Amino acid sequence: MPTAGRKLRFHWSLPATSVNDQRRGSRVRSEIDQFANLGQQRDFCVRAEELGLDSVLLPIGFQRADPIVLATVFGLATERVNLMPASRPTVISPTHFVQQINALSAFTNGRVAVNVVSGQGSDELRFYGDFSTHDERYRHTDEFWTICHALWRSEFPVNFNGRFVSVEGARVNQPFVSPDRHRPQVYISGSSDQARQLAITHADCLLRVVEAPETLRPKIEPVLAAGTEVGLITNLILGPTRDDALRAGRAVIENAGDRGKAAIAEWRGKTTESVGFTETFRLAENKSSWLTPYLWTGLVPYMGPMSISLVGGPVEIVEAIFCYRELGVTQFMFQARPDLPALEFFGTEILPKIRLREAREQTTLVR
Repeated sequence: MPTAGRKLRFHWSLPATSVNDQRRGSRVRSEIDQFANLGQQRDFCVRAEELGLDSVLLPIGFQRADPIVLATVFGLATERVNLMPASRPTVISPTHFVQQINALSAFTNGRVAVNVVSGQGSDELRFYGDFSTHDERYRHTDEFWTICHALWRSEFPVNFNGRFVSVEGARVNQPFVSPDRHRPQVYISGSSDQARQLAITHADCLLRVVEAPETLRPKIEPVLAAGTEVGLITNLILGPTRDDALRAGRAVIENAGDRGKAAIAEWRGKTTESVGFTETFRLAENKSSWLTPYLWTGLVPYMGPMSISLVGGPVEIVEAIFCYRELGVTQFMFQARPDLPALEFFGTEILPKIRLREAREQTTLVR
């Protein structure tokens, strides 16, 4: 078994709207106000901790509050769960970024991971002054993380003269604060060849959009061979039984309706550079929306590519997760529509079954 002995890890992506919003992803982004739900989102992080989730992702975007500020606030409200602010390396200095993350670690005793986003579309990045192409952003990100890692290793003074980033004599006085790490765990998001190589070079884990196991296997084998973990990003549609989950999925489509479809059609034209998003939209256009008995693209036209979903009751979801683990996948980034009920169901009805199965398998291995 390729992942024998390695505990599965589970993360949740915090919504920009209410944690009870059934229309996540189908709203026009310029109409979203995350400030209206900050108290709910803080409480969501607390509940994720209570239920045994490993991390909460704080995504980045013009429609969202700053993820590092949120990670600091939510970190002070929790004690064990990791906070994972997303970052865009092309719009910030690496030295400044390391200072921010180190300060966050001091407030949270090192409960910090970083999600690195390099791809997606160019339109929004121009809001921040980044006019580079998809491939240029990946080269920029490579230089950025080369400097960050040198700073976390305290290789002062750090000198680097790159095509996109240069620093001279760089240093930071405040180290990363943690009982067992000198830097945060790094998660590279993306499904392109550039993202895969970037993860191998700089990251602890590659996060990519879920696919059917048979198509996923050859794409992740080089990452696993290099010793980097692989995690899958997927929506969850849950219920006490598979039929209940299917009814819940249909209800989400009915709720999103034509307005959701129109919002996604508008947004799709701005994300054509994303390999993972483009592939997921393509899969959703196939005749069948079922890629496997548990992997469904039915929500994608209404909610976007991040709504590709694992669907089922506890039995089906546990089997799906262990099916991916057989490929070498050891981490999962979830979201749902709505998030809070799905988090509660996963944490109380599914996660305990996963941990029990892991314990039984570990006992068998020891014997």
